[in-house]
Amino acid sequence: MKTGVEVKKVIHQLVQQLINQAISAQLMEKQDEIYARNKILSLLHLTEFKEAEAAGETGQDIPDLLEQLIEYACAHKVIEDIFDDKEIFSSKLMNCLIPRPSAVNRLFFEKYHQSPESATEYFYEFSKNSNYIQMKRIRNNIEYKVDTDYGEIDITVNLSKPEKDPRSIELEQTMEKTDYPKCLLCVENEGYAGRIGYPARSNHRMIRVDLLGEDWYLQFSPYIYYHEHCILLSEKHTDMKICPTTFLQIITFVEQFPHYFVGSNADLPIVGGSILSHNHYQGGHYEFAMAKADSDWTFEMSGFPDVKCSIVKWPMSVIRLHSEQISALVEAGAHILKQWQNYSDDTLGIISRTGETPHNTITPIARKNGDVFELDLVLRNNRTSDAHPLGIFHPHEDVHHIKKENIGLIEVMGLAVLPARLKVELEQVQKFILGEIHHVADYHSAWAEELKVRYKDVANQANVEVLVREEVGKKFLKVLEDAAVFKRDEKGKAGFYRFIRTLDME
Repeated sequence: MKTGVEVKKVIHQLVQQLINQAISAQLMEKQDEIYARNKILSLLHLTEFKEAEAAGETGQDIPDLLEQLIEYACAHKVIEDIFDDKEIFSSKLMNCLIPRPSAVNRLFFEKYHQSPESATEYFYEFSKNSNYIQMKRIRNNIEYKVDTDYGEIDITVNLSKPEKDPRSIELEQTMEKTDYPKCLLCVENEGYAGRIGYPARSNHRMIRVDLLGEDWYLQFSPYIYYHEHCILLSEKHTDMKICPTTFLQIITFVEQFPHYFVGSNADLPIVGGSILSHNHYQGGHYEFAMAKADSDWTFEMSGFPDVKCSIVKWPMSVIRLHSEQISALVEAGAHILKQWQNYSDDTLGIISRTGETPHNTITPIARKNGDVFELDLVLRNNRTSDAHPLGIFHPHEDVHHIKKENIGLIEVMGLAVLPARLKVELEQVQKFILGEIHHVADYHSAWAEELKVRYKDVANQANVEVLVREEVGKKFLKVLEDAAVFKRDEKGKAGFYRFIRTLDME
């Protein structure tokens, strides 16, 4: 057991090492060292610091140092040993080491004048080094690619979000309800300490972006799924709404940041994202399989001679528009949106509305290639039926054992975000194929039996993981096919042609 003097020496070393790492990561200046140290000492309820005791360097990363400081804080009753308190304390520690939002924005736009890429690279590294993006947790995710007829799709089993302890869950149920911040995306989250049941954001920073004269904010997702996975959010807490302004905003954004794509979840339940109460977009510096996909066929809209139009070779129903002129692209997109919102085809189960309830909407994505802007419009419909109570154009029951959740923007583009339960369950399926176990989760049993028969002569310890991963990729393709309003069979293609013909009708 360490003596009090030894504990003090260790904690002083940890504090100094954290500061050294922050300086090395360019989160702070050397001249701010004493100020930052005193802020951290205050949080730890320490009243002195001996530099001689703090000598020595272990080379530990910031997340590891934070974990040790949190252990000290719990052991010395500075905070309670519960998940939310530890998250809040960790965020507060990092906030001692990073500049205020105005300074972050100033440096961002200094770099922007060099190039937009330099600006976002700086902010991305800053967000990771400040532990707002918790890379240590994100590295736990299982990530791989599967080759398909549509290109390489991305598969991610999301293991980055830790489970809360029972005490945190219990306390959350007793907390007084508050509407501040109104949601997880609101600008009031910047620097917000957090509380039981609400994430810590002391180390959160946002970039101010002018979008058509309105104030918008750029941040990175704390649980990134691809390179520079960003969120662009409105200052106003208003519901998401896909409209012509949406197209103009996302195209204007990629005009400012031409190395990024940006898109929106659909604005209706079932086919929309998890947060429909705050207008926002997602983007990043990444090229998805859908962006690389070729055209199936092209068409023209006589009212828009400056816009090239095509149908994308993709499991879902995607119209791609190209133009060098932003106004022409927005007007063409608006025309298609209006037509789609009022379009029905009973033979394909597409009904535009039930009474006053709309069913048709669009998932839009914008990007820029050289001087040409691209606008992808993914046609969506959120109807349900007795046969498909979760959605007709939603993952069907035969794939729910792999993916049951909404198909949002990220999935639409070809990245499957799969639940954490699959880590263990897919390992069990692999063992089942090899005959090492004789039972799997009930909802996997039929699939596992099918794979066991298919691979009985080829599966072995060396290749079974790859085989199962490829089969998961096939399941995800089926998920996307289920979400297509116009299937890629002859009936669906004929239906797509019928809709496209309406775009030229007066």
